[in-house]
Amino acid sequence: MLTGVIVVFHILVSLVLILLILLKSGRGGGLSDMFGGGSGGSSMAGATIVERNLDRLTVVTGILFAMTTILLALRLA
Repeated sequence: MLTGVIVVFHILVSLVLILLILLKSGRGGGLSDMFGGGSGGSSMAGATIVERNLDRLTVVTGILFAMTTILLALRLA
């Protein structure tokens, strides 16, 4: 029962991690361009905050992914 809950949570975290990574900017695109970050000026500050928060969410989701992977490895071993 607990393993099933961990597997479902792991799949959800995996999908969120994929979504967050795809939202991140590559070499000048991504989420910051969607909010006008590429145009320069004062809107650049808002885009940096969005990118910084996106980075933080990606790190937290990556840590959750690693934790669920380790939990599953321990439960299934």
